[in-house]
Amino acid sequence: MASEGADVERDDEKKNADDGATDSGDTVAAAVAARPAGGESVRVDSWIWSVRLVKTRSMGATACRGGHVRVNGERVKPAYAVRVGDEVRLRHGGRERIVVVKRVIRKRVGPPVAAECYVDNSPPPPPREAVAPAGVRDQGAGRPTKRDRRELSASGASSAVPRRPDTRTSRVPAPWGAGTGPAMTAGHPRPNAGRRSHE
Repeated sequence: MASEGADVERDDEKKNADDGATDSGDTVAAAVAARPAGGESVRVDSWIWSVRLVKTRSMGATACRGGHVRVNGERVKPAYAVRVGDEVRLRHGGRERIVVVKRVIRKRVGPPVAAECYVDNSPPPPPREAVAPAGVRDQGAGRPTKRDRRELSASGASSAVPRRPDTRTSRVPAPWGAGTGPAMTAGHPRPNAGRRSHE
């Protein structure tokens, strides 16, 4: 009886070890399936989207056009062909990502597969404490007073305080002569009052 239990445990351990091997094998197989066929090349905007450095391909293209993507130190256009061994630098979301291309893929893959397609040499993100405070106020404290705003601007967190749009100044003025203000009721003639309208 005891030997049967030991055999079952060994079988379970072997199964778990095999599952781990197939997981990495599945990852490699997924990356191989996503790579371009034959001698095709992959655009840099498509590659940074495929390995999940940006959320959408259009964001990748916009980053390239804005000069936020460099391959081997050179600014590149979205259609630049990426090769294995290229160093890709991407400034996105207030942080710089530096990756070396290990595998060229053309389809978007899951995060575990994407992580195996490049070597990440990015500097670590700054700790949350180092980021400027966001001007946190107590729930229900209401709108900040003038004094509160002065204190926030002195601490350097004034940009983090959202401002309500001033609805009084954002109104579109009425066309001239359409109002009923004092000038209209005081007997002043309306412009073009004598002309006939074209019907």
